[in-house]
Amino acid sequence: MSGIYESITELVGKTPLLALNGYAREQKLEARLLGKLEYCNPNQSVKDRIALSMIEDAEKKGLLRPGDTIAETTSGNTGIGLAALAAAKGYRFRVYIQDQVSRERYQVIHAFGGETVRLSEEPVLAQVLAETDGDFVAAAKALKDNVLDQQKDVLFVNQLDNEANPGAHYRTTGPEIWEDTNGKVDILVATVGTGGTISGAGRYLKEKNPQIHIVGVQPGRGSLPSPENPTPEEITGVHPFIGIPSERIPPVLDRSVYDEVIEVETGHAYEAARAVARADGILIGTSSGAAIHAATQLARRPENKGKHIVMILPDTGLRYLSTPLYGEKAENAI
Repeated sequence: MSGIYESITELVGKTPLLALNGYAREQKLEARLLGKLEYCNPNQSVKDRIALSMIEDAEKKGLLRPGDTIAETTSGNTGIGLAALAAAKGYRFRVYIQDQVSRERYQVIHAFGGETVRLSEEPVLAQVLAETDGDFVAAAKALKDNVLDQQKDVLFVNQLDNEANPGAHYRTTGPEIWEDTNGKVDILVATVGTGGTISGAGRYLKEKNPQIHIVGVQPGRGSLPSPENPTPEEITGVHPFIGIPSERIPPVLDRSVYDEVIEVETGHAYEAARAVARADGILIGTSSGAAIHAATQLARRPENKGKHIVMILPDTGLRYLSTPLYGEKAENAI
């Protein structure tokens, strides 16, 4: 009975590449846009890959025992993947999660039996975030040093500084893209959160063909908090990595991999995601919209005519139904 799977761990990866033909026609693009649909993972996001990789790496190293608690800090999708896989493997799970993420993310983690702690509810984290203007790298270190290291039977997987994060993409995402395109990939576009996706997949593809152009996507200035606009509509899970102090960049981000960085405002990401939903019938999240907007700019360059542009589309739009992405319009986010 070879068609039967025994665990969701066997369903992670092997996501399809979809040509966004409807969108490309509407935009009059002459490059070929290929979206890697990471919502086809069992828990609808690219983060299933690193969740499985980090858990199994910890198991191999003897860091996890039955009944232990896995802990992480995240904007949501890593938490969902970890919660589901922890449930499947018999571990407890606790996530320290950003306050502003969509309601759906909390609900899904709770459905898997996970515990959620808002960052503002943990005094140490709230203080660090306030003092560092939202530095999530510093917050993760404070969480480890001041909270989790004091607790027994708790493993902090720490996606920001865990080589099993980019390792997952080096072993799976990169090879899948190479194989599914028969090596005919010219440009890879990926949004940067922890940096694991672009680092792992980008490194693999560069090893196969050093001429592949790797493009990282970060939020535009208008989509980041500032004194003039302290609470903008942000691109959930996507963080700046250019023009900020090096200590605020996740250690797993390999800055030698990418060739170019494109900034995208939240409103433009919304517009691209909505356009693709209408043109190609796929429902994606804000970070996916950001990747598509960046790829659109690349496709309009004369030198990229006829090229294959692969975009990693991290998650499903079903986690954004309570946000302005598919609710009220977000003209003010541009």
